[in-house]
Amino acid sequence: MFTAAEVKKLRDLTGAGMMDCKKALSEAEGDTSKAIEILRKKGQKLSANRADREAKEGAVIALISNDKKKGVIVKLSCETDFVAKNEAFVKLTREFAQAALDHFPSTTEDLLNLAYNGITIGEKVIEQVGVVGEKIEIAAYEKLESAQIAPYIHMGNRAGVLVGLSKAGDSFFDAGRDVAMQVAAMRPVAVDKADVPTSVIEKEIEIGKEQARQEGKPEAILEKIALGKLNKFYQENTLLNQSFVKNNKLTVREYLKGLDPDLTVTAFKHVELG
Repeated sequence: MFTAAEVKKLRDLTGAGMMDCKKALSEAEGDTSKAIEILRKKGQKLSANRADREAKEGAVIALISNDKKKGVIVKLSCETDFVAKNEAFVKLTREFAQAALDHFPSTTEDLLNLAYNGITIGEKVIEQVGVVGEKIEIAAYEKLESAQIAPYIHMGNRAGVLVGLSKAGDSFFDAGRDVAMQVAAMRPVAVDKADVPTSVIEKEIEIGKEQARQEGKPEAILEKIALGKLNKFYQENTLLNQSFVKNNKLTVREYLKGLDPDLTVTAFKHVELG
């Protein structure tokens, strides 16, 4: 009904196991297109069965356009480190990221609806669930536009960062890469004080007050103590006010202004596994 070459072709097209390909071709009576559909449906069934599983492993890819003005990050999650480190899995993540960069979709849903080798990216994800037998999903998608963007991918594709800069230039790009590494290492919550959400500030003030209260400080000075703690929070958790990891005598803001008085970070995106 079908040949070994046809089984190999189906395997090459889908990445499914040899026995799965044989069964699908048998069920499809040798029709490769139908066999692919059968394998995809198997993936959909597996996807539904594994919906409640945790997918904390995976690969994170950050890419920028040739003019360095646009950037994207895509996180493709899976259940095990074994799958995450597979070359085909990383390649697929990179291809999804490239599609995101080429089309620059607004949302993850729009990304899933992009065409990919005759199907959509969303359908390819479901197909891969059937291939590897694990929960697989695009767990994060971020995009950024700026005068110049510097990317960084942390060792083993475990995190991706994009840093937008206010000015373009080769030396600025290298500086941006250093700052992107800073983001990966220090995990700031915002670019500057003004960018910290009000809810976070209120929470930190409340924590500061309670800590001072527990230390037996008078109620009259709790607010002042809490605001002092808030300043320390800003220094440790906002990117421009953090100590620069490559020279802790400078803040990130001072490091960038040392290169150009008008150079600063306009925005950053940080995606990591877990």
